[in-house]
Amino acid sequence: MVTENAGASPVPVEERLFSLVLALLASEAGLTKNEILSSVQGYRQKYAFAGDNSSLERQFERDKDDIRELGVPLETIEPLDEPGSNHNLRYRIPKGDYDLPADIVFSPEEITLLNLAALAWREGSLSRESRHALLKLRSLGVDSIEPVLGYAPRIRTREAAFDPLTDALGRRVLVRFAYLKPGDLAPRERTVAPLALVQHQGRWHVQGIDQDVVEPRTFLLSRIVGPVTRTRIPFHSDETHAAESALEQLDAIWEANVAVVRARADSDAETRLMKRRGSIRVSPTELSLHFTDPHLLADELAGFGPEVFVVSPPELQLAVRKRLQLTVATHTSDKREGGGHRAEETV
Repeated sequence: MVTENAGASPVPVEERLFSLVLALLASEAGLTKNEILSSVQGYRQKYAFAGDNSSLERQFERDKDDIRELGVPLETIEPLDEPGSNHNLRYRIPKGDYDLPADIVFSPEEITLLNLAALAWREGSLSRESRHALLKLRSLGVDSIEPVLGYAPRIRTREAAFDPLTDALGRRVLVRFAYLKPGDLAPRERTVAPLALVQHQGRWHVQGIDQDVVEPRTFLLSRIVGPVTRTRIPFHSDETHAAESALEQLDAIWEANVAVVRARADSDAETRLMKRRGSIRVSPTELSLHFTDPHLLADELAGFGPEVFVVSPPELQLAVRKRLQLTVATHTSDKREGGGHRAEETV
């Protein structure tokens, strides 16, 4: 038996993440995965009592990673009487860790703006569902120690392509956009029948039928260059589970791609990389990481500078080295140009 009408409109990602943060803030003792999936907005609509909820559990695992990336301190608590048991793990957000630092002070103008923003959250479309979530929590015996509607997660800004793609999805029409693949010198125009917008590992993707090859393709929104043009050309598709299919494909790619890196002990790199979904320590100094896109991972690893060394695969090692070399070359060029200007000024 499903808790809600299976034909109900899908809950937006931001609303699901907000409801999850809201629920976890409201509970000092934390909530089990089953309590979350059966009661929190965005999960409960698809939850099946005594049924198969494996796809919903995978969604929850991705959402945990996303809210951690947003800076939310999510804790996992083992039951004292069942050490090592994953079945009754509880999840919570310690309120003290999510409070603003005591030394942050706002001006009267900033406080006014924050109050207006809070009012928008309270009076917006999430208000009814927030109250529903609190009611559900109380039915589980969970009482909020303090009002929680004043809290809101820091939602990552969407790419400019998101809204026009969403509009085209609703209208079932083809779109055109310039797409720049890593390694290409110039973007190439794509004509796509959009089927689903999905968020995976904190990044937005659109899955659709590439009209040039008449095959399904998944595009990263951050690589769409320039505006998305919505055409008036309609399309028909029998794909009813495009979003789930796209996420399964991305998960399969993520599972198959593994990198081994050496991170400096007690460094920022070690701390951050160990918090990534699926990260495993394979030796005292080496970590195993899953990834979906080697270019995105190379960007991330290069940002850690000397704190990280890529052991494998070789192509990732080369990609990181190229980024570091480009950084060195850019800074060297800047210094030379700066020195030249100073010499001219002294003449």
